[in-house]
Amino acid sequence: MDEELQLNVPLLRRRVPNLTTAAREAGLRAATVSNLCTGKIPVGRAEVRTLAALASLAGCSLDELIIRGSGLRMIETGIKALDLLAPVVRGGTVGFVARPNMGQLVLLAEIMFRMKKRGFATVFWAPDSDAPGITHVQAQSEFTHSSKEEIYRLIAGLRDEKDVLLGVDRSKVLSGELFSLRESLKEVGARPVTTALVDINCEVADDESSYGPLDTLWRFDTDLISRSIYPAIDPIASTSTVLEGAHLDAVHLTAQQRARKLLRRYRELRPLVAAQGFDKISDIDLQQYKRGERLEAFLAQPFFVSEPYTKKSGEWLTLYETLEDVKRILDGEMDGIEPSELFFTGRLEVKQ
Repeated sequence: MDEELQLNVPLLRRRVPNLTTAAREAGLRAATVSNLCTGKIPVGRAEVRTLAALASLAGCSLDELIIRGSGLRMIETGIKALDLLAPVVRGGTVGFVARPNMGQLVLLAEIMFRMKKRGFATVFWAPDSDAPGITHVQAQSEFTHSSKEEIYRLIAGLRDEKDVLLGVDRSKVLSGELFSLRESLKEVGARPVTTALVDINCEVADDESSYGPLDTLWRFDTDLISRSIYPAIDPIASTSTVLEGAHLDAVHLTAQQRARKLLRRYRELRPLVAAQGFDKISDIDLQQYKRGERLEAFLAQPFFVSEPYTKKSGEWLTLYETLEDVKRILDGEMDGIEPSELFFTGRLEVKQ
């Protein structure tokens, strides 16, 4: 789709300073190149010959010259619960809303690790205050700086070539520095900056509005923490704008809605079962409870950054794998399996 393609104009102009002259010498019409750079001609309607010539002038590949998926799209993290229920929006802001000691900095460190493996530039804007877990985030970030000026120069130099993941403390929202940085970055670079916003001091655990506008909300859940289920993301309260307006494909959206509905009912039944046992609920509710229990266990996942502590290898699941396995649980294919067998694992075993 045309609106999902953009020309990497900053990269092109940086590598070909006299673009108009160079384009003419390459046999291209200057007006055509100018219109492609300004967006008057959509990239999807440009001739392949023209794009190939521009890539040759810039000394880059077509993949570097053309930025795909510039619209509202998710970034796969390989973490089941996040990709299924509250995906990261490319170029958006993720809010980690949590109380102390709920694993939010471990999750940020894990996201930094995973995105670095995917080719993102990972940047941590170090806060003025310290907190347990900060060193883990710094260790998994490719770059760490403490001043807005350093962060600006770094990102301005990186985002011609790569998407950027920026980890930031909420204090930078309160000071106005994050807003100022974003305004400055509008003039440079082409690839998106995705922001992971944490509250280092956990001062506003019940008020996500204090984080400013969020595209993805990850609300950490005390009940999951008490049962050592990680990542402890509330499956009902956590959400993402990528779920709105049919930005997900139908398979993902259907699985997400079914899973959320099942987990909501499971959570409603938990207090009743704890107080009165299974005898007081209907057969349909019992089935829902058991499947919800299995799905909750399956969404727990080992992290790469936690391997020294958990002694379990980190797990990465593609979105396709997550959706396929979640559907098997929702459809009852795993009804004969104990939840403990699904807990803290990767993919479900496929029976031959």
